[in-house]
This record gives sequence, C-alpha cells and structure tokens, in this order.
Amino acid sequence: MAGVLQRRAAGARRLLLSLSPRPSGLAAARRHKSWALPASLVRWGGLVGGRWVEAPAVFPVQDPASGEELGRVADCGAAEAREAVRAAHDAGASWGPLPAKERSVRLRRWYELMIENKDELARIITAENGKPLKEAQGEILYSASFLEWFAEEARRVYGDIIPASAKDRRILVLKQPVGVAAIITPWNFPSAMITRKVGAALAAGCTVVVKPAEDTPLSALALGELANQAGIPAGVYNVVPCSRQQTSAVGEVLCTDPLVAKISFTGSTATGKILLKHAAGTVKRVSMELGGHAPFIVFDSANVDHAVAGALASKYRNSGQTCVCTNRFLVQKGIHDKFVEKFAKAIEGELRVGSGFDENTTQGPLINEKAVEKVERHINDAVSQGASIVTGGKRHSLGKNFFEPTLLSNVTTKMLCTQEETFGPLAPVIKFDTEEEAIAIANAANVGLAGYFYSQDPAQIWRVAEQLEVGMVGVNEGIISSVESPFGGVKQSGLGREGSKYGIDEYLEIKYVCIGGL
Repeated sequence: MAGVLQRRAAGARRLLLSLSPRPSGLAAARRHKSWALPASLVRWGGLVGGRWVEAPAVFPVQDPASGEELGRVADCGAAEAREAVRAAHDAGASWGPLPAKERSVRLRRWYELMIENKDELARIITAENGKPLKEAQGEILYSASFLEWFAEEARRVYGDIIPASAKDRRILVLKQPVGVAAIITPWNFPSAMITRKVGAALAAGCTVVVKPAEDTPLSALALGELANQAGIPAGVYNVVPCSRQQTSAVGEVLCTDPLVAKISFTGSTATGKILLKHAAGTVKRVSMELGGHAPFIVFDSANVDHAVAGALASKYRNSGQTCVCTNRFLVQKGIHDKFVEKFAKAIEGELRVGSGFDENTTQGPLINEKAVEKVERHINDAVSQGASIVTGGKRHSLGKNFFEPTLLSNVTTKMLCTQEETFGPLAPVIKFDTEEEAIAIANAANVGLAGYFYSQDPAQIWRVAEQLEVGMVGVNEGIISSVESPFGGVKQSGLGREGSKYGIDEYLEIKYVCIGGL
C-alpha cells in the first residue's frame, strides 16, 4: 500500500518537472504555482488507524482558479467510513484515560508543527480553495491557534463537589469524553474548520473521524500527516475523503453508526437538517454551525469611513465565501448616499481579482461554477426588480470561476439576495428610515449566525446589540472571529458553540457520582 502511494507521489513529482520550461504570463504562473504542492505534506489516501489507505476508486481535486487537476484522492465509501469509526473507537480506549497533561503535550506539538510548516500548508489551501495566499497564511495561523488553545484547555476540565443534604453522603461531578466524534467540514476554511472542532475533541479525550469537503480534502490530509509526526496515536485522528457521489453514504455511516457518540458539522442549514434526522435514530450529541444571512447596519451616527472599511473586510474576505460575511447591508437614509459612494470607490480601488498565488490579488475565484451561477442569479433577480448595479455585476475575464466584486443599490427585501445567503462577492444595500425598521428587517431571517452594525450612540449600541437575533455581534467591527470567542448561532444557524472556553464542553459528558455510607 505504501509503495503504491510512494509511486503516485513520484509520478506527481515527474509531472512537476515536465512543466518546465513554462509559458509566460498569468496563466502560466497560475499553472505552475497551483501544481507546486509540497510533497512532504500532500497525501492522496485516506487516513485510518494511523495508516494511509486507498479506496476502490479515486476522485479529482481541482484548482478553482485554472480548472486544472491537482491530483486524485482516495474516494472512500461506507466501508472505509466504518473502518475509520472502528479505529477511532479502539483508539479511544487509551486516548481518553490518558492524563490531560499528556494530551496537552501532543496537541501542543501538533500546533508547533503547523507553525513550522505554515507556508506549505497555506500553499495547499490556495491551490485547492483558491483564496489569496495572504488569506491562506492567515487561516493557517488561525487554524493552528485552536490546537494551541485547546492544548491549554485540556488541563482545565474541572469537575465539582456539591454539598449533600445527608451527612453520610458526598456528591461528586465528573466530566468525561463523549467518545468517537464525527467531524464534517466545509471547503471555505479547509484547515481552521477542522482544528476548531478536532482541537476541542482531542483535548476532551475524544477521538475523531473527519469527513472533509470533496473540493478541499488535501488540507485535512496534510493535517493528518502532521498529527502523525506530532505523536497523536494511531486512530485518534482519522480522515475519510470522498467524492460528492459518496458523500451521502459516508455521511449516513457517520451519523448512524452506534459507535459514534457525537457529530459536529459546519455547512448548509438544509444539510444540517438531514444529518439531524440521521442522528436522531441513535440520539447522538450534535453541534452544528449552519447557514448565515448576516445583516450589516449603518446608522446615521456612524463614522462612514470606518463603516466602509468594516464593510469591505466583512463582505469580500474569501470573495464573500464565509458563513459570517455580510449578506445584507442596511444603511440609514441620512448617510446612505455617502456610504454607497465611498463603498464603491473602496471596492474599485482596493480589490484586485486574480489567482491566489499572485501577491497583488485580494479576490480569488469562487469555488466552482455553481457558486458563480448563484451570484449571477441573485444579481439578475435584483436588477429585474429595480436594483441598480453601482459597480461590478458580471463574470471576470480571468475565467469561469472569477466574478467581479459587485455593489447593488435600490435593493428591497423582496429580492432573492436579501432572502437567502449568496456566498459570493455581492453587496446589496437597502435604505431604511428608523432603528426599529432596521431591527425588523435584520431579524426577519430564519437564521441568525452573525450581525454587524456601526453607530457612535452608546444607548443605541446597547439596544441594538441586545435586540439582534444572532449568536455573534460585531459593533463597529467587521471581523469578529477569534480563538478566545464562542462561535455559533441561533434560530436555524445551528446548535452549540465552538472555540473559547465553552467549545470543549461540546465533547464532554457530565457524570454525577453519589458516595453513600460515609
């Protein structure tokens, strides 16, 4: 098995050499750099019980910028998923009882290896996801920080002693790992969405089976290679990559196998509901970070320049492909025209569309053509109902997955872009009159992950922060994610919280022990 994988890696290296000499120009640079994956970290098989394994079939991973194939990964199915669950269950017998300090040391070493290999890991993200290399480097630092954080939190899982009502009894509370956790992650943050879950799970004493998105499996596999190097025991961290065609079968195993005690999922609300139905049969613990539809409110009292800077960061990071990015801009009538004018100038002056490997790029490609088609559909619907394109509005000349950063004005709440998540570089602006109107529009959605608003009125800041029906609020701030903060939503945006001191609780059971006859 190992020999086969080595021959495949050697073949990939020969292919790299065959690309020289390279044609000149942007396309050539994109082709060369997208293929220049770090051989020390790229793996093409699944990771089960500490071994790199193949599957009966493979599926391609493509560079969304060029459309070129990066390589072919083992297409794991139900059989491989069950094998991974069994490996995780067996490994839990020794990982769970391990002293917290020892788990902490292993997680800390995994963190250190991520930092040592941060540039290589970032190149993998840019190659398979398309985001600008600077953003990918930022994601790796963010991703690694969860391993560092939970390495420290592993030693702070405290129980309790409760005074008993009877003098011959003592009441103790213990916290214990739930067991095997199935980790199902998206493509938009292919590294950070794994470590935010896995760091907490391993710190608590759980073992995991990771099912990464079919578009971006290489980051999960690279983390597996570093986990092995860090001394994470075989079977504690398993990865079952699979194609879109196998996703349903693998997901069903992870949600129904009785050996799996916990499911953590980040993705769409529709998929989350399906997983919840599967998990109900065995009453598994579930935490989910689902769809968002974030409002960004700019009140008349706001500092316009600060609001524009926050809007640019919140909307266009990762080309608008984040679950907490703004999807609806609500701007009060007294400041509306000034905001739209300055926002348009910032978009046109500061954003650069291109390959993620170009150092001047701020906007990479969307993940696939389906994502581009959704942006187009939202724009066409809005324009057909009277919206105006202030800037952008069409596909970029660089290729089929590239789209111009777009700003729409004269938007109403009847338009698709204000009713569902776009997940692309589209900023629709709605004009409003009163604070009450803005709150009503913001809270009309059936999801509530993040929300943002800009105001310099202290009383208004308190009122709006408390009234927004979301799990996270940014006040005069467009980027709110951090390892220390609890991440999660309300309504149909999910269950539970990730990161922070609360994140580890998702992977712990509380056990009450009564000692009598004393």
